[in-house]
Amino acid sequence: MKYLGQASLAVLLLAAGCTAQPDMVTPPETTAATPETLAEAAPEATMAPAPADRVALFGDLHVHTGQSFDAFISSVRATPDDAYRFAKGEKITTDGGYDVQLNGPLDFLAVTDHGEYMGIMPAMATPGTALSQTNFAKTVFGPDAENPAQSFQNVGLTIVSGDEIEEIYDRDVIDSAWQRAIDAAERHYEPGKFTTFAGYEFTAMTPVLESKIPAAANLHRNVIFRGEAPARLFSTLDSPNPEDLWDWMDAQRADGRDVMSIPHNSNASNGEMFASETYEGGELTADYAVTRMRNEPVIEITQIKGTSEAHPALSPNDEWANFELYETFIGSAAKSSPHIGDYARTALARGLGLADTKGFNPFKFGFIGSSDTHIGAGPFIEETFWGKFPVDGGDPANRHSIPPNGEKTWDADKARITIPADGVMVPNMRRLLAASQYSASGLAGVWADENTREAIFDAIRRKETFGTSGPRLKARMFASFDFEDGILSDPDLVASAYETGVPQGGNLTGSGAAPQILAWAMRDPDSYPLQRVQVVKVWTDADGTAHEAVYDAACSGGALPDPQTHRCPDNGASVDLTDCSTNDGTGAGEMKALWTDPDFDPARRSAYYVRVLENPSCRWSSWDAARNSTPPNPDMPSTIQERAWTSPVWYNPQG
Repeated sequence: MKYLGQASLAVLLLAAGCTAQPDMVTPPETTAATPETLAEAAPEATMAPAPADRVALFGDLHVHTGQSFDAFISSVRATPDDAYRFAKGEKITTDGGYDVQLNGPLDFLAVTDHGEYMGIMPAMATPGTALSQTNFAKTVFGPDAENPAQSFQNVGLTIVSGDEIEEIYDRDVIDSAWQRAIDAAERHYEPGKFTTFAGYEFTAMTPVLESKIPAAANLHRNVIFRGEAPARLFSTLDSPNPEDLWDWMDAQRADGRDVMSIPHNSNASNGEMFASETYEGGELTADYAVTRMRNEPVIEITQIKGTSEAHPALSPNDEWANFELYETFIGSAAKSSPHIGDYARTALARGLGLADTKGFNPFKFGFIGSSDTHIGAGPFIEETFWGKFPVDGGDPANRHSIPPNGEKTWDADKARITIPADGVMVPNMRRLLAASQYSASGLAGVWADENTREAIFDAIRRKETFGTSGPRLKARMFASFDFEDGILSDPDLVASAYETGVPQGGNLTGSGAAPQILAWAMRDPDSYPLQRVQVVKVWTDADGTAHEAVYDAACSGGALPDPQTHRCPDNGASVDLTDCSTNDGTGAGEMKALWTDPDFDPARRSAYYVRVLENPSCRWSSWDAARNSTPPNPDMPSTIQERAWTSPVWYNPQG
């Protein structure tokens, strides 16, 4: 894709927020170099002495504070220290005046303020600073401010163009803010108890030229350092091309600073996050695949701006693909259309096709979740959802979950959000549109040796990860050709699974029997019972046609999936929308299965991942409505099935 400039974007970004013997298992650490597996090249990770002792840890690698320009202009003054205190379980008071607190501390966190203009807005708003004396600052802050909204929009435009506003682009101020972020991470790091990472967001965007309403495609990444971080970050104002970011990251790694970037919101990328060409429109190559997978081993599959697993238009046979869809471009009222390059599942298929035809796979990524909160505090729980910005949590009407103006019904003429054809909306309409689509999501899960930077970073490197839509439910997957039938009842199940199989993120090579998938899920005791455990399969035909299938592998209550439909029977769970009470039915606390692909073709590459679904429960908008004694907003889903996704395992034919 070719970058084409900023001219039509004046209203954007106010909300920018191994080859093995046949039928043998090949662990990812011992996979021999081939054109395809080179794409997974990465710095050597610390070898874990006892993988069976790995534990599930939960964290958030996407958190903004008042050091981000868009958070600051939304009245956020929270600091990185506030974000870390919140993650460690402390109560904090938001800039909206209300208190927020987790049910229990997280295990790890990274504050990832936008690298572009990091710390510039707070400096501009501080009397006596050089930046406060600029003409730009005077149009924004103080009694003589002429057009603050337009000025802030101009800042957002430069993130799309890559051309900074010279008057306020003070690298010393940015460097200072970045150093404070690094220092905060160091202050709050408690190895073995709470892990922090230095990080920031690379906020790349490109214009959507076909849109009648100004819009930009999202190519954002969060940049996370394993340990030491450099004194100067690399942002889109250095280059808006993510491939230049990877080159910079390679240079950091050569200097001894390991680092990765994590793409997010591919659902709003206009097909460009997992495109079939380079950023500037060139052909994908083996070197591109190697570079991308070295720098981006995982993606963020869910967050507050929706879920990027699948879309009903692309996955029509998946009854659960219609989950927390965010269907406008970020910072715009323009409606987005689903593309193959937008969603994780179709991107996996595109990668398999490239492996077949070109011998390399640039989309062999694992999954995590994170929040993208802009108040320093991630909203992970539906019942206590407080949104993305301070105003969202101040009043349910601000997130459009209760009728406006004290009404008790949803009158279509007064309460619905209707986007005019020209995109020109009444004041506050764009914010309401975005807020109504927000999700109480998500969390990053890792299976790590211990709660340290090195162990968590290495777990992400090897893709032994999972993402959740908010609950701390644990999801685990192994694949093998040699699991014994009784492995599910083996007291040393995990050790046996590691010995004879590979965990999520791994590779299998074989030429005969179908792979066995060991799928295992454990309920979050503070959330709802589990309903089903599924295996999602993606593969391509010899002619390159992509396919996918969803199989229920385990059903709550000990029920069995129908052999024809591969679906579990109804487990009796239900939700009362008047008060959000639930009937658990046969919902389970733990579920596991040993599943064998009934439609296996040993000649075709495939990818498998596990998806876990809780029982239905009230979505945050229905919790708001129930407390207000009004019906749920008819334009929003009334219930939700919280879920988790493991990273895939890839099957490669022998020879």
